[in-house]
Amino acid sequence: MVRITGREAVILGLLCEGSQYGYDLEKTLDQRNMRVWTEIGFSSIYYVLKKLEAKNLITSTVESVSGKPSRRVYHVTEQGLIMMRQKVKSVLSESKKEVSPFDLGIAYSNLLLPEQVVECLDSYLESLEERTLFLELSIHKKMEEGADYRVIALFSRPLALIKAEKTWVVEFKGEIERRCHHGKDSP
Repeated sequence: MVRITGREAVILGLLCEGSQYGYDLEKTLDQRNMRVWTEIGFSSIYYVLKKLEAKNLITSTVESVSGKPSRRVYHVTEQGLIMMRQKVKSVLSESKKEVSPFDLGIAYSNLLLPEQVVECLDSYLESLEERTLFLELSIHKKMEEGADYRVIALFSRPLALIKAEKTWVVEFKGEIERRCHHGKDSP
């Protein structure tokens, strides 16, 4: 059975909206701020397109434009549309394990002094606050633009997760500080 990665699903989903060429896909990713919730670089777009074509999920044709170089236009196949629908059902139906490098830091935080861990967590909280501001501004901008509720959800969901994470980090930091005052932790 053919499977698709998250990056492949991003590109395939855009092609389900209509045929496009590679540069159009790049512009759409930027215009929609899609890199807020997905990791796909400009150079990987063409790599992903080749993979999707090899899986028969998309096809391409060469389009000639007078006075300009020809360009390759990509089109979703029926199989691609079916695969994308299955992918959407799958990711909307089940919580998946998310791997975070932050967990590595927690696992080995015993290698640092408790004060160093608290200092790191303070920096982490600052970075969460910066991300919070970015997402809040993005939501406001998207609402002003009259964006679809699903677009706004792509900013409001990570904002909700960040708010929960901030609460958790503050509690964890408090636990470290309590243990330090009672002499229960040492590097």
